[in-house]
Amino acid sequence: MNKTMIPIQPLTQEAFAAFGDVIEKENHDFFPINQGLTERYHALSIAQVSGDNVAVGISVFHNLSATEIPFKIDMLERHPYGSQSFIPLQQQRFIIIVALAFDETRPDEQQIYAFLSNGRQGVTYHQGVWHHPLITLEAKSDFLVVDRIGEGKNCDVHHLAQSCWIIEQQLQSEIVSL
Repeated sequence: MNKTMIPIQPLTQEAFAAFGDVIEKENHDFFPINQGLTERYHALSIAQVSGDNVAVGISVFHNLSATEIPFKIDMLERHPYGSQSFIPLQQQRFIIIVALAFDETRPDEQQIYAFLSNGRQGVTYHQGVWHHPLITLEAKSDFLVVDRIGEGKNCDVHHLAQSCWIIEQQLQSEIVSL
């Protein structure tokens, strides 16, 4: 496989476990609350924060434009002092790009992965996980974001040595067979 081509795969907890949590009801137990009128899917993900004078914040990110596949990425970022969760508010599909760490200061550029949320799934990047900023397939879409708010620099940016193309799995099969 050409190392600069990264196929998008379905988002599952098993495939995403090294990077964080998938936030979804599917395959999770619940318990009834509010006199049996509500099902609570408890603690699907736990926010992580570290540092002095910090808190967990809840924000809305409003994405203005859609991304078309295939597309190119040139950088990754991480938040060393807190996790970051993205939950689509209009059940829009979005792409999650993550990488394993090469060492304590940079991602492994040979181990970058792309996942597609079905729109009913959110994700939590664990503290310190390398990832690409939010990529949505639909314009003007909103995401609930839960992350660390507070003092200190909590965003490291790494520019890739070589750009990577994010492609559909079917396209990858066609390229390999050529």
